[in-house]
Amino acid sequence: MSVFIDQNTRLVVQGITGRDGSFHTRQMVDYGTQVVAGVTPGKGGQSFDAGEGRGVPIFNTVEHAVRETGANASVIYVPPPFAAGAIMEAADAGVEFIVAITEGVPVQDMARAFAYVQDRGSRLLGPNCPGLISPGKAKVGIIPAQISTPGPVGVVSRSGTLTYEAVNQLTQAGIGQTTCVGIGGDPIIGTNFIDCLEAFGNDGDTEAIVMIGEIGGTDEQEAAVWARENLSIPVVGFIAGQTAPPGRRMGHAGAIISGSGGTAAEKMAIFEENGIAVARRPVDIRDLIKEKLGL
Repeated sequence: MSVFIDQNTRLVVQGITGRDGSFHTRQMVDYGTQVVAGVTPGKGGQSFDAGEGRGVPIFNTVEHAVRETGANASVIYVPPPFAAGAIMEAADAGVEFIVAITEGVPVQDMARAFAYVQDRGSRLLGPNCPGLISPGKAKVGIIPAQISTPGPVGVVSRSGTLTYEAVNQLTQAGIGQTTCVGIGGDPIIGTNFIDCLEAFGNDGDTEAIVMIGEIGGTDEQEAAVWARENLSIPVVGFIAGQTAPPGRRMGHAGAIISGSGGTAAEKMAIFEENGIAVARRPVDIRDLIKEKLGL
């Protein structure tokens, strides 16, 4: 099985005619994702060339796209000043699952968009995330398809590049994945670690989980406690930023340490206290997963 997306996902691409939207739409179509529509205001009625004679109809609004194609998911590749509006437009159109790839979305905009999405019962992933892939079924976003393969491990990460590293390490070791999810590292994100852990815990095919966190904040600590109390499958954890000095902002806007709170050492200690096996290096993830799966 998989979480959040599968072969039945019907995707609309917001910003399909832009540079990033165009490139990644072709990648998603090549992978087999059902990309049923694109949205670019002012270009409604045109068709996007997805390659090999495949055309994707373009609409002016998400509402029109959903009405005509039955889209149930959206991926957003629009510039930061318009991303929150695009998220709210998708939620307003009844899209069930919204993936915001855009980075640099103003926090004030996201605070408004997050509340709007919640009020309408949609799920948001991101912003500033690589999206997700359910190997062999569908991919939404920018995770490279060639590094993943179907199997029993769920992956959830705050870091885009470390998502790729962990997935590739697992695949190279012959360990496949059910779904790989990048949740993003901004201060306000739509789907957090606990949301993903719960989804994997309810997925009958996921036998173990890799959780990759970063310095800053308390999301990893809260997820570790939740996992101990609610999960029956093993979790392997890794925290990026182990050598970061206190007070240093590292990459993601949400990764900032205040005093002793949010340090890698604190997070790793809480992982271990709650039964999560801790990888000291990314390469250790595959060995710990092998141990947990009895391979």
